[in-house]
Amino acid sequence: MSNQKKRNFQIEAYRHRVVLDPKYAEKTWKVLEHAIREIYNRNASGLSFEELYRNAYNMVLHKFGDKLYSGLVSTMTSHLKEIAKSIEAAQGGLFLEELNRKWAEHNKALQMIRDILMYMDRTFIPCNRKTPVHELGLNLWRDNVIHSIKIQTRLQDTLLEIVQRERTGEVINRGLMRNIIKMLMDLGFSVYQEDFEKPFLEVSADFYRGESQHFIECCDCGDYLKKTERRLNEEIERVSQYLDAKSEAKITSVVEKEMIKSHMHQLVHMENSGLVNMLVDDKYEDLGRMYNLFRRVSNGLSIIRDVMTSHTRDTGKQLVTDPERLKDPVDFVQRLLDEKDKYDKIISLAFNYDKTFQNALNSSFVYFINLNPRSPEYISLFVDDKLRKGLKGVSEEDVETVLDKVMILFRYLQEKDVFEKYYKQHLAKRLLSGKSVSEDAERSLIVKLKTECGYQFTSKLEGMFTDMKTSQDTMQGFYASMGSEMAENPTLHVQVLTTGSWPTQLSATCNLPPEILGLCEKFRMYYLGAHSGRRLTWQTNMGTADLKATFGKGQKHELNVSTYQMCILMLFNSADRQSYKEIEQATEIPVSDLKRCLQSLACVKGKNVLRKEPMSKNIAENDTFLVNEQFTSKFYKVKIGTVVAQKESEPEKQETRQRVEEDRKPQIEAAIVRIMKSRRVLDHNNIVTEVTKQLQSRFLPNPVLIKKRIESLIEREFLERDNVDRKLYRYLA
Repeated sequence: MSNQKKRNFQIEAYRHRVVLDPKYAEKTWKVLEHAIREIYNRNASGLSFEELYRNAYNMVLHKFGDKLYSGLVSTMTSHLKEIAKSIEAAQGGLFLEELNRKWAEHNKALQMIRDILMYMDRTFIPCNRKTPVHELGLNLWRDNVIHSIKIQTRLQDTLLEIVQRERTGEVINRGLMRNIIKMLMDLGFSVYQEDFEKPFLEVSADFYRGESQHFIECCDCGDYLKKTERRLNEEIERVSQYLDAKSEAKITSVVEKEMIKSHMHQLVHMENSGLVNMLVDDKYEDLGRMYNLFRRVSNGLSIIRDVMTSHTRDTGKQLVTDPERLKDPVDFVQRLLDEKDKYDKIISLAFNYDKTFQNALNSSFVYFINLNPRSPEYISLFVDDKLRKGLKGVSEEDVETVLDKVMILFRYLQEKDVFEKYYKQHLAKRLLSGKSVSEDAERSLIVKLKTECGYQFTSKLEGMFTDMKTSQDTMQGFYASMGSEMAENPTLHVQVLTTGSWPTQLSATCNLPPEILGLCEKFRMYYLGAHSGRRLTWQTNMGTADLKATFGKGQKHELNVSTYQMCILMLFNSADRQSYKEIEQATEIPVSDLKRCLQSLACVKGKNVLRKEPMSKNIAENDTFLVNEQFTSKFYKVKIGTVVAQKESEPEKQETRQRVEEDRKPQIEAAIVRIMKSRRVLDHNNIVTEVTKQLQSRFLPNPVLIKKRIESLIEREFLERDNVDRKLYRYLA
């Protein structure tokens, strides 16, 4: 193979030129022109599309593409002008139907023409930067039909009139509308916009401006919102049925502007039916509708939120400052809880759990709860009421639910340390009198408080429970040590309280009966023998006693009384009659307590085991007391309470406030030292800001008090002032 010579082949062109018929182009075009007219006249069945394609192909091949293209433009233009005339001639409702029919025929014809001229479409048109056949057909339709003088305005008016008829409740031919609108979009989005969308939006704005004005004058707020919601939904449906999807945002924006934004303030403040009325009457559906409509426009939700905040603050302020409602602390707190439940439900059902609304509600509660300085005390009294035994129809689960709600109110308190003071007092009374609904409920609340405020807040409260348990063990040991002696003595139950953990109690003087005094001394000896270095102080103002009593006709009862009341009653074992002065001298009970005890023993109907001479509701120093021999009760056990105000008296309130202020001083100082230890140098305003931030979980420290504590720390040489800038402080290590 390698020895063979290479052979080169050459192909030569024809030696003679192919000469075309001079009339070739004209003849071929006539054939194609005829075919195009036949297609438009719906007589295409007799045409040979293969032959027509070949003719068009050869014209392009032989450089007659220009003639073919310009002939196509001319033929289509003249035909479309004829079509325009037939559409113009259509009367009334037939106008759109004729336009739709001719458009469908034009599209079908255009497809066939494009098939015949496919070669021109793919080669000649791109090379010569001409408009493709299909696009050309659309442009010519636009220019000669849609934009003809007699059709353009008529088409626009007809479409807008049909939309208007549909808005007034008429049923229209949506299929026909869909086809016509699609035709405008097929002709280019700018055609759809200019010939329909822009005028559509303009007349819609006029329509809704007028309608909203009519509605605002004759409807209440709820009805207006329903009508607005219906109109919005209608427009959204209209777009989905026969308009371009991009029009939805534009038409809804028109409705929102004219029907919502223009009348927002008027709707919210509408007399007898506006937002405040909806809130008062719990109209969740109307509120939800307002929320969903107003959220569509800028500032819509802030208007609702501001009015809600203003209303809740006003009603809350009335609730916490109304003297009538301050008479019953439990009712006071229950109303706050009801108010919170009410608005929580509104926010969940109507405002879609909107966080901004929840935050606004919380800030309102913080505002008005702290307007009443007694709110911490009242919340503690409410808890005390719920945690006491004997609540009818309240299960432990119900108590737990109530405690969770109370914790929400507790979070709103700015003076949590004041609540702690009262809570400690009330808890002490419950524990010492054994009147708690359950230890689990008590401990559950302490866990909640610890979670909210930290260990330090509850450490002393937990110490109280520890003391109660230790006291039980101590008493078992004491009884075991007494042995048979116990049978001869009254039963004694002592609770030993750690001084720092329990509320500070003034050691009130009281002379115990000899029978009790001897037993108390035995317990003292036992306890101090078991625990060296400790000191016991009897708190007679906190104890209770059970006495067995026999009255004139032999009726026997067991009286449950306070220690003070026991001391008074046991005086009557040795004398039938005692004057006020004699009782005071014998017992040495403080005057205010003595008068309350005597009042509860002699002046309370059904509990009056003593008689008073002269008879009156108040105790006077010249009164005389006797055993009420006629006393009787249908119960064997009779509990005699002490006449005492549920709330603190004004002097007691002042005393508690003073103790709170004293307790705050070391906390403020500790915070200042912590801050200065880490920052070393800091100016006055920043110290105040940092201290407030650190202590706000317990209370809001007064800037004046912070300044005083800074002065105190400077005096004790923890801090010093800068020599140049007197508002700058340095930490002294």
